[in-house]
Amino acid sequence: KYPAVVAILTTRFKKLRAASAPITVVTARGLIVATILESNPEIFDKVFRDGSKFKVSDSYVRGWLQGALGWSRRKATRAAQKLPADWEAQCTKSFFRKAYSIKEYDIPPSLFANSDQTQIVYAPGDKMTWAEKGAKQVTLVGGDEKRAFTLMVTVTAAGTILPFQAIYQGATMLSCPKKSSPCYQDCMKAGFIFCPSGTKTY
Repeated sequence: KYPAVVAILTTRFKKLRAASAPITVVTARGLIVATILESNPEIFDKVFRDGSKFKVSDSYVRGWLQGALGWSRRKATRAAQKLPADWEAQCTKSFFRKAYSIKEYDIPPSLFANSDQTQIVYAPGDKMTWAEKGAKQVTLVGGDEKRAFTLMVTVTAAGTILPFQAIYQGATMLSCPKKSSPCYQDCMKAGFIFCPSGTKTY
């Protein structure tokens, strides 16, 4: 019923695929919704016989990619992480070392903190993308690279969650947001502190 919208979507998806950009249900939904809002927003106002309105659901996205484009999901393999052979012994030693330090130095719960860092990927994925059915070669930009930052999370034994520390790549103040950046003043009022990591990695 909307051949113009279908044509635009087909062109945009094929350009993404030609550029080897990763395509997931989430990114595909975003592109479909944006295209509809740009071309024929009244599609979202259409009411069906049962009273419901059109929604770009996960099942709809998958069905559209398979039916309109003839695409299917493709996945690359990768090795799984492994625990060290003596992981139980390491955990036991860590437990007794902490228990001894807390007792001997009278460390209060508010000063016993547990920190961990996690990688936050800008465009998370599982090396899967939508591509032409039967394609022998499915290239993917960023499949072997990561565009991410490190988030440091800390919580104390008293139950206090400390402010998050986000670490981005950047060696100088030029990598930090400018004072004229959107929402910069809101960040300052909230107690944000911007400073360069001083490294070339995140």
